[in-house]
Amino acid sequence: MKRNIELLAPGGDVEAIKAAVIAGANAVYCGLDNFNARNRAANLSFEDLSGILRLAHKYDCEVFLTVNVVILEHELRSLIKLLNKLVNTGIDGIIVQDLGIFNLVKKHFPSLDIHASTQLTTHNEGQILFLAKIGASRLNLSRELNIGEIKSLTALAHKHNVLTEVFVHGALCIAFSGQCYSSSVSVGNSGNRGSCSQACRDEYEITDAGNRFPLNLKDNSAYFDLPELVDAQVDSLKIEGRIKNAHYVYTVVDTWRKQVDAFVDTGQLLADDSNLHRVFNRDFTNSFLQGHLSKEMFIDNPRDYSVNHAIEQSDAVTPDAIEQIKVELYSKKNELGAELKEKIKYLSIAKQPLVLAFSGQLGAPLCLTLTIGDQDKVYQVQTPSLLRAASESAIHQATLEKRFKNVAGNDYRIEGFECSDLDDGLTLPFKELTTLKNEAASLLNHSIDRVPFADVPPLEKHAKTSKRTTMSILIADEKDVHLCERTNADVYFKVPESLKKGCNKHIELFLRHPRLIPWFPAILIGKDYDESVRLLEQVRPERIVSNNTGVAYKAFEMGIEWIAGPFLNTTNSYALLTLKEELNCAGAFISNEINRMQIKNIARPSNFKLLYSIYHPILLMTSRQCFFQQTVGCKKPTIEDGCMLSCTKATTITNVKGVSFAVDKQKGGYPSIYNHEQFLNADIVHDLGDLFDEFFIDLTNIGAGSKPELDKAALIAHFERLLSGDGQAAEQLNQMVSESTNAQYSQGL
Repeated sequence: MKRNIELLAPGGDVEAIKAAVIAGANAVYCGLDNFNARNRAANLSFEDLSGILRLAHKYDCEVFLTVNVVILEHELRSLIKLLNKLVNTGIDGIIVQDLGIFNLVKKHFPSLDIHASTQLTTHNEGQILFLAKIGASRLNLSRELNIGEIKSLTALAHKHNVLTEVFVHGALCIAFSGQCYSSSVSVGNSGNRGSCSQACRDEYEITDAGNRFPLNLKDNSAYFDLPELVDAQVDSLKIEGRIKNAHYVYTVVDTWRKQVDAFVDTGQLLADDSNLHRVFNRDFTNSFLQGHLSKEMFIDNPRDYSVNHAIEQSDAVTPDAIEQIKVELYSKKNELGAELKEKIKYLSIAKQPLVLAFSGQLGAPLCLTLTIGDQDKVYQVQTPSLLRAASESAIHQATLEKRFKNVAGNDYRIEGFECSDLDDGLTLPFKELTTLKNEAASLLNHSIDRVPFADVPPLEKHAKTSKRTTMSILIADEKDVHLCERTNADVYFKVPESLKKGCNKHIELFLRHPRLIPWFPAILIGKDYDESVRLLEQVRPERIVSNNTGVAYKAFEMGIEWIAGPFLNTTNSYALLTLKEELNCAGAFISNEINRMQIKNIARPSNFKLLYSIYHPILLMTSRQCFFQQTVGCKKPTIEDGCMLSCTKATTITNVKGVSFAVDKQKGGYPSIYNHEQFLNADIVHDLGDLFDEFFIDLTNIGAGSKPELDKAALIAHFERLLSGDGQAAEQLNQMVSESTNAQYSQGL
């Protein structure tokens, strides 16, 4: 084998990163205190990061920094300040979710390498092309994909000089990453901001299928799938676990390192994965990779399974035998811990001591000697001009200390300024001190010139193209097309997430009803993406709304006007700018996760529409796995191709706090879970009506559960009166939609 296979390890804190490095990781990913989607991890200070880079690079290990949350408008200055610091650190890449960072980096920080986070939900060909165009050098493919899908997407990525990563070990979310809002809606902690409270691990009232944790998946492990991943040409094998401790990271990385090395050397796999079972796990599954989505992926306990596994493997039944197995397990864990402690005890991320010694005599240059550590490295630089007698402003130690106090950068601590060999009463042009300092800083920065500070000006706020604010509605059933006659609003029609191959049903629908504007969902995998593209090509609508960047890219290629949908999680001005400048986007929905103050300062690009949904079912999560196997039960042992197109099950689950959620499966849709309340936000019409071009209402029955269907014509009439300034319309809507909330508009992110 000739290909390099990167083993990418998690690093939640300094000790975990040391553990990953010493265990043989080729790269680690870690986060700072801000802009990082694992705020429950210990995370790093910026000074820690500098030391980590120095240590990791010494062991030929790259470091990627997670900046993988959506960015709020008021945070842009802090983000720009961070990017200005990162360009001079030697960081090997930043992992990004927010589309605005692509625009910022491309224009102002081009030396930074951008990796697309798993939060960008990358799962089809168009998304590969989209990310390549906006500047991603690598991307993390969705965890839900199977080997065949990974292989075809990786081949396409490589044609566009983009690398691919695949998660091979660690926790699995049941929801598509970047498309889970359960934590945000329930307790105000957004997964798109690194605050997920893991609602999928919650306990629920026992279901009809007899489960208390019906959303809890086993952990992912592709330990024995390595040959197929290598054959798929995947560039990086990524281990999840930034909230795990150093012991866990060391054990998992070391075990995977040995497996990869053995396969590279011999073409054979190691059969022993016992160490993976000795650290925290929820038992293991590789079902997403194998495309075998069965109820065996679930486990009705979110806690550590390592003891249970050890007991099962031993067939121990008596209390004494079980206790002995536990003793042996903890003894082995302690051995691994002691092994780790011994290996990392001499690893340090402390700044290296630096002494600056200045020397010079009349008629000679000013010389600076930089001594790092205990004579470990010595550098010398000198001025081109010669020292001369000073009539005033002679160079003395205080002058030099003031000028050179910041020369050390992030990697060194200045332990002394020595000027004993510099004669008194001498001077030279002070600008040469600046040149001398810059040369010294470059030497200390591995002879790389420091990137100057990028002063990024605030974006201009452009006005609406029309003073009038319009309304739009969404339907998902042809029987609702008659509503077009009741309103002048734009009418969007929801394209299903799954389309039967070669079927023209929806193509014919749009051709029959040219007023309908296609609305594309967030998830479109494989044939469903292909069929969506075929729909675009056959119908050639004047415009569309797309929640999927793959379809958006295709619309851009075809010259079709497109609007970025609400599930693209747009929260700041630079994200809008990326969409407009890179893909000619005509407008975007602003995320419903952010509040009034977070919305009001967003700067609109020129000739760009802003839209906002004021009424819709509140999606909590969408999954490729089936929610019904663990709730009401299903006779099918695995999800079949026809399940997406035909299944219409619905049920309710109630957590132990007594809060219920609608579990919904529409024909042609993925299993989804919705909040029991509708989102209804009449306040924003008054608060920010001048900001938005269009307010949107979702009239689909998706997520309705057992609630009675409301009179859609009456809803349209009430919303039209609301937008026209009728003071009573909001009260009438609140009475009609009795179970509603706009909590996200109040709490924000």
